[in-house]
Amino acid sequence: MAVRLQMKLGVVAETDRLADSPDTLVAVEPAIGSISRSKGNLYLLVTGTTGRRLRDATRLVAETVRAEYYYDESAGISVCLEKAIRSANKRLAHGRERLGVARGGTAGPLGIALAVVRGHELYVVTAGPAEAYLVRQARLLTLPDPHRDQGLPSAELEPEVWRGEIAAGDSLLLVSANVTARLPADEIKDALVTLHPQSAMDHLHHRFVAEGGTGSDGALALEATEVAATSKQRTLVPVWPAEPLAGAPERSPIPLADQVTEGVAAVQASATKARSTAGGALAGAVDHLFDLMPRRGPRYRRVTTLSTRRESQRRAALALLAFVVVVGGLGFGLFYLGGRGGEGQIGTVTAGERALSAVRSDLAQVFGAGDLLDTDQAKAGQLLTDAYQQLQTAARSGIDTATVDPLRRQTLAGLDRLYGMASVAPTVGFSFAAAKPPVDLSGLVQGPDGDPYVIDGANGVVYRVDLQAGTATVVVRAGQQAAGTTVAAPWLLATGGPDLLILDRKDQLWRWRPADSKGHGTLTRVNVSEASGWGTDLRAIGTFVTNADAGLYRLYVVDPSARQILRYSPAADGSGFPAASTGFLATAQDVGDVDAMLIDGDVYVTERGAVKRFRSGQLGGWSPAAPGDTLLRPAPHYTYLATATGQGVGDLYAYDATNARVVVIDKSDGSFVQQWRLAGGDPDWKDLRGMYVVPRPNGLSPVLVWIDRDRVMTAPLEAVPDSGTGASPAASASPATRPTGSAPAGPSASRASASPGR
Repeated sequence: MAVRLQMKLGVVAETDRLADSPDTLVAVEPAIGSISRSKGNLYLLVTGTTGRRLRDATRLVAETVRAEYYYDESAGISVCLEKAIRSANKRLAHGRERLGVARGGTAGPLGIALAVVRGHELYVVTAGPAEAYLVRQARLLTLPDPHRDQGLPSAELEPEVWRGEIAAGDSLLLVSANVTARLPADEIKDALVTLHPQSAMDHLHHRFVAEGGTGSDGALALEATEVAATSKQRTLVPVWPAEPLAGAPERSPIPLADQVTEGVAAVQASATKARSTAGGALAGAVDHLFDLMPRRGPRYRRVTTLSTRRESQRRAALALLAFVVVVGGLGFGLFYLGGRGGEGQIGTVTAGERALSAVRSDLAQVFGAGDLLDTDQAKAGQLLTDAYQQLQTAARSGIDTATVDPLRRQTLAGLDRLYGMASVAPTVGFSFAAAKPPVDLSGLVQGPDGDPYVIDGANGVVYRVDLQAGTATVVVRAGQQAAGTTVAAPWLLATGGPDLLILDRKDQLWRWRPADSKGHGTLTRVNVSEASGWGTDLRAIGTFVTNADAGLYRLYVVDPSARQILRYSPAADGSGFPAASTGFLATAQDVGDVDAMLIDGDVYVTERGAVKRFRSGQLGGWSPAAPGDTLLRPAPHYTYLATATGQGVGDLYAYDATNARVVVIDKSDGSFVQQWRLAGGDPDWKDLRGMYVVPRPNGLSPVLVWIDRDRVMTAPLEAVPDSGTGASPAASASPATRPTGSAPAGPSASRASASPGR
């Protein structure tokens, strides 16, 4: 009995397609027998790479290929497919301006995956970002090799038609390369093998969306199943004639026999007719009675194909095998846990005890007779690293935390000493927590009088904070009138010589000069050439004192739109900056990711988490060394800078937002010096929004001043006991580090030139 193939089709519903997908799907299964026998079924996917604007282009290609293929009767399937694709490529090239297809190169942005199924014959073509896969006997095959470099439109398009056979149970997938780039091949194969094509397409599309896929999402799946071409209904049997005397002789040789026979036959016929009439009436009554009774609708006859029966048998066998495996596994598990479970537990405990023994040995070598952290830091680092890893093994082995924690604290204290980590005790200098309305601090500088000045971005106010008296005085407020002009919302701060510089949201630069020690002063607008063109994308401002006696200083502005750090020279009388700016950077570059700037003669910036130094406008020859403690913490991401010394000497303080710590770097060679954190695991540095360092005389450690949302905080950079790690001050400070510099800034250093571009 002849067997033919039927294609089960699965596609992603249009309602589920992504809004920015340009792909077009076409499936043609001719209902006319002659077309089906000569041309077969056509399945087509056209993909795009640059979003929804290519949807008209993909539709044009799909409709052209479909029309040209079914219209052309001049050759076989392979030749007709090649001619149809070339025709679509030509139409797309002619209409590329109207359709928004980009020029350039020999390969265009559209891909095509095409399949023709005629009987048991399979023809496949792929080009550009589209792929075809054949699943046969649970193996995923690529048909044919994808030609990513021959997308449409292409001046040198040479479509290659792959010809093969398709059998019952095979599955074919036409899919965009954008989908296969996000989904693994095993997941695609499992979906096609275990699910109906429609369910497989829905599952793969949902997984593509869950993985963050956007843009091209076209996919079409086929599964070949068996359908019997003919079927045998019943065996034919001969029908006997209805006449009772058929075949009998016309006359009997016995006298009167014919009359008697005819009479008997007439009586029999009358009796049969009467019986039939009576039986028909009775049957009709019974049928009428049954017609009056309620009945169920007729059931549809279900035809189960051979492949479906085989699939059901296979699944039943797998289910039985899985049941046997589960029962056997449960029995083995009960036996193992009941009779031999102790051996595994003993093995785990033994591994944990070995790890603890190794930790104790390592710590004894480090902190035993002669502290290795003082004599041989390289070996101490190897031993402490091994101890840290062995502690993780012990914890995974189920060792009691009461046993592990003391060893962990001792190991972390040693690693902190090795990597120069020390803890400081924070003090609240002033709190705005009770202020009405609430404040939101966004900028901090050390003013010309040595006190901190902060911006309240929520209310448009600049405060002078007196840490000694514990008071905050309003210096400038948005809407304030000065020099015949209204002050806009304060934005960025800087200190230059005797002046506090305030830049507002209308690109107006104001100079506030203190008149006494109680927060009184004079506000004057500063004339800056080109200030009206700065815009709202400035990242930071800063100053550098050129004549301390005359109070003259240069102004630096980080302007992303100009791709420069603009430098303005002061007027001789200090009234403003009338001359046009000059670019500080030797080569214009992108400065849109600068977070903070500090100037001490050199210019330091934080950009995308890295610290960079520009000397004479040139970048190079200097880079900060990492703390080296990646075993304990992620790589640093610096956002704020501070210094208390002049050009090329002393230390640079950089705030690492990822780890909430302050890293000290030697400005002369970029070497790592020290790092600081808040004692007791205090999380306040997670919200640090600005900082500066104040040097102290007589060899005392400098003081770090910083702000968070509503507080001004201070802390001397002196190691204190840390209850969070159990480390002592001596254990926290690295013996290899030198004291942080406390030399006062020279006359050319700007005391407050870092300003976040927020």
